[in-house]
Amino acid sequence: MNLDVLGDRSRLGWWLVGLVVAATVLFVGYSFVGTFVLGLFVYYAVRPVNRRLEGHVSSGPAAALTMVVVALPALLLGAYLVVIGLGQLSSLQGPFADQYTQFLQPYFDVSKLRGGPLDALSSLRQQLSGSGVFQQAVSQGLGVLSTLTGGLLHVFLSLTFAFYLLRDDHDLAAWFRAEVGEEGTTPHAFLSAIDRDLHSVYFGNVLTVLLVALVAVAVYNGLNVLAPPRLSIPLPTTLALATGLASFVPIVVGKLVYVPLGLYLAGQALRTDPTLLWFPALFFVVAFVLLDMLPVMFLRPYLSGQTLHTGLVMFAYILGTVLFGWYGLFFGPLVVVFVVQFVNIVLPGLLHGGTIGPKASPATDVGSEPAAGTAETDGASGAE
Repeated sequence: MNLDVLGDRSRLGWWLVGLVVAATVLFVGYSFVGTFVLGLFVYYAVRPVNRRLEGHVSSGPAAALTMVVVALPALLLGAYLVVIGLGQLSSLQGPFADQYTQFLQPYFDVSKLRGGPLDALSSLRQQLSGSGVFQQAVSQGLGVLSTLTGGLLHVFLSLTFAFYLLRDDHDLAAWFRAEVGEEGTTPHAFLSAIDRDLHSVYFGNVLTVLLVALVAVAVYNGLNVLAPPRLSIPLPTTLALATGLASFVPIVVGKLVYVPLGLYLAGQALRTDPTLLWFPALFFVVAFVLLDMLPVMFLRPYLSGQTLHTGLVMFAYILGTVLFGWYGLFFGPLVVVFVVQFVNIVLPGLLHGGTIGPKASPATDVGSEPAAGTAETDGASGAE
């Protein structure tokens, strides 16, 4: 920082105020990191639709239409599938259900959802029909209402954050170009590259997850129609959700779910009637083609654009979830994208003492998927 600026008491005072404001913003962001990261995910997931609508209407109505027509129905569909899946999970007991409860636990607190609001509502209904326990029933009902209200509040804040990003992102970009860095500068290239990669990771991968989950719902429930009586697929909708969630992780795709499920069906067939092994074989073939080959060879390359290295994205999803919980699915890739573009664009100039320019050295293009030709990370053209 320039010493003349520091010597000016007025400017120094304002810099101190700025530090306090920045610390406050960081504290709020840290306290609601899951909410804001979910809102950022929603923004990137629906932004392509919003861009098309902006060609016909102004930014405000376009953002509102995008949220109402795309974001809300998608969230409602996801919530509907989750409720059905949890209902199926609660209807099955034994080690098989326990194993998949543990699998879903990093993403959804299944035990809390099953043992909290749902059981509390049932208990509340029973207590209201009795006598002398009205106060306890009201207290438990308020606890359920508080849990539901807290969840809805976070969802509302996330959607509101996404809406204002959709409506005002052009103004934010214009302010950034005017005050921080215009096109061709290092800050602009850095943020543009981050924007490009987040669009690829969030929109492409999340759309892949939704499509795989819907295909898995159709596959598992459709195969149950053909299944012999003793070989029906347990928890078809729950396992379909788990299959879609597993497809977040590159390479793994649905193997984490359909392989043990197929082995379970094969074991059941061997114990009951070996002639029924045709059904596990059919299950493996259909699952491999529709839930593995289809996402890997067609959906993910078409939707995600292959801008980030597959291994980095895989570690981002796995380690992000392990470290941060459910919002690590979105926060992990965000951290990886920032690190990759810092290494590509900023770090070479810092290490070698040269000018920090807007273009990365091909030798440091560590985050891109290997491809023919010279990799270039000037993200200025990717600014939306």
